[in-house]
Amino acid sequence: MNGQRRLFLASFITLIAAGVGFSIRSGILDDWGREFGFTQTELGQITGSGLWGFGLAIIFFSLIADRVGYGPLMCAAFVLHALSALTTLAATFVFQHHGREATFWLLYSGMTLFAFANGMCEAVINPLAATLYPKAKTHYLNILHAGWPAGLILGGVLSYLMAERAGQVVVRWEIQWLLFLAPVLLYGLLMLGQKFPISEAKAAGVTFGTMLKEFAQPILLVLVLLHALVGYVELGTDSWIANLMTNIAGMKGILLLVYTSSIMFVLRFFAGPIVHRISPLGLLFSCAVLAMIGLFWLGNATLGIAVFLAATIYGVGKTFFWPTMLGVVSERFPKGGALTLGAVGAAGVFSGGLLGTTGIGYVQDYYAAGKLSQESPALYRTYAAPNKKSFLMFPETTGLDGFKIGPIMAKPETELADPEKTVRSAVIFGGRMSLKWTALVPAIMAVGYLLLILYFKARGGYQQMHLEGTGKEAKEVSHEGSG
Repeated sequence: MNGQRRLFLASFITLIAAGVGFSIRSGILDDWGREFGFTQTELGQITGSGLWGFGLAIIFFSLIADRVGYGPLMCAAFVLHALSALTTLAATFVFQHHGREATFWLLYSGMTLFAFANGMCEAVINPLAATLYPKAKTHYLNILHAGWPAGLILGGVLSYLMAERAGQVVVRWEIQWLLFLAPVLLYGLLMLGQKFPISEAKAAGVTFGTMLKEFAQPILLVLVLLHALVGYVELGTDSWIANLMTNIAGMKGILLLVYTSSIMFVLRFFAGPIVHRISPLGLLFSCAVLAMIGLFWLGNATLGIAVFLAATIYGVGKTFFWPTMLGVVSERFPKGGALTLGAVGAAGVFSGGLLGTTGIGYVQDYYAAGKLSQESPALYRTYAAPNKKSFLMFPETTGLDGFKIGPIMAKPETELADPEKTVRSAVIFGGRMSLKWTALVPAIMAVGYLLLILYFKARGGYQQMHLEGTGKEAKEVSHEGSG
C-alpha cells in the first residue's frame, strides 16, 4: 500500500472510531439515565459536550494545522482518545462516592475529551483528503466520510449483540464504551512513520491573513450558516435516534441508527456520479427535502412498515449533507485551506452539540411534562425531576426523572399499570414532538440551497475553483479559466 492510500485509509478509520463512540454513546443513554437519574435535558447536555468540544477543537487546530503539521496533531488525538475512555469509565465509582452531580460533570468531561480528539482528527483529515485528491475533492470527501456511518454501524451492531446475549441483564455499558479504542489503535498504527503532504493553500504560499480574508465573502458565510443547520439535524438527531425510537416505536432503536447509517455508508461511495448529473448544490437541496419528509414522518409513524419507510427517506436525506458541504467549500474557496474547512465543520458540530442535542432533549422534556401535568397533575408531581432546565430563550421546564421513568419505559406495555401507561404515553408524545420540530430545520436548509442554486445559475453555473500562481499572486480560477 503506497503512502497516499495508507494515509487516506487511516483518515477513514479515524471516522470509524468517532462513529463507533457516537453510536455506542447513543445506545447507552438509557443506562446513564437509569443508573444516575439524569433527565433527557441532562443527557442531551452530556452528548452535546461530545459535539461542541468537537467544534472548538476543529476551529483551534484548523488555525494551526498547516503550521504545526498533520502528524503531531494526529499523535495528540490518539492520546486524547485514550484519556476520554479512562475518564468515562470512572463514572460508576464517582457516582457511588460523590453522587449524581459529580457523575454528570465526569461524563461531561469524558465526552469533551472524546470530542477534542475527534476534532483534531477532523482538522487534519479533510484538508488531507482534498490535498491527496485535488481533482475529485467532493467525491473523495464523500468516500472519506463513509467512515462515519461505518463506525455507527459497527458500534450499533456490537452494542445490540452484547445486550441481546445478556437477556434482561444488559452487558455493562463500560465494556461497550471501550470498543471504540480498537479503531483508535488501528489508525495510530497506520499513520505511524508516514510523511504527510502539505495543503494546496500552503503549497501555493497563501498566507494566514489571506485565508482569513476568505470569510469576507458572503457566500462562504452562508455556507457556514447552512452547515450549522446540517449539524443540528444530522448530529443532533442521530445522538437521540436510538433513545427516541426505542421509546416511540417499542423497537431496538439502535437498529434504526444502524439501518440509516448503512444507507449512508453505501450511498456515499456514489457521490461523484450524482454530483456530475445534478451539481453539489442540487444534491444538497434534494437531500434537505428528503430529510424534512423523513423526520416529520418518523414523528407520526406508528406501524413498523411506516417507521421503516420514514427511516429510509431520512437515511437517504442525511447521507450527503456533511461531506458535500465540505466539498463545496473546498472547491469554491481553495485559498482558505484547512481554515475554511475547519470553520464550516466547526459550525456543524457546535450547532449539533450546543443546540441539537440539548434542544431535542429540551423539546422532549417540555412536551412530556406538559402532557403529563395536564392529564394528571398528581402523577406529574410524582415523576417530575428535582430541578428545572431551560434552553436558549425558551421557558424553563421540569422534565421527568430518569430514575423513575426508566423502569416504566423498559417494561412491556402489557405489564404496565394504568398510571404507568399515562406516564409512558407522555414520554412517547415528547419524543414524537421533538422529531416533528426537528423536521423544520431541513426545510429551512432546502430554501437556503435553492437560493444558492439560483445565485450560481445567474452567474453561469456552479464551477470548481483552483489556485494558480504562488504567494500574493495566487488566484482562485475556475477550471474553464474564469473566476
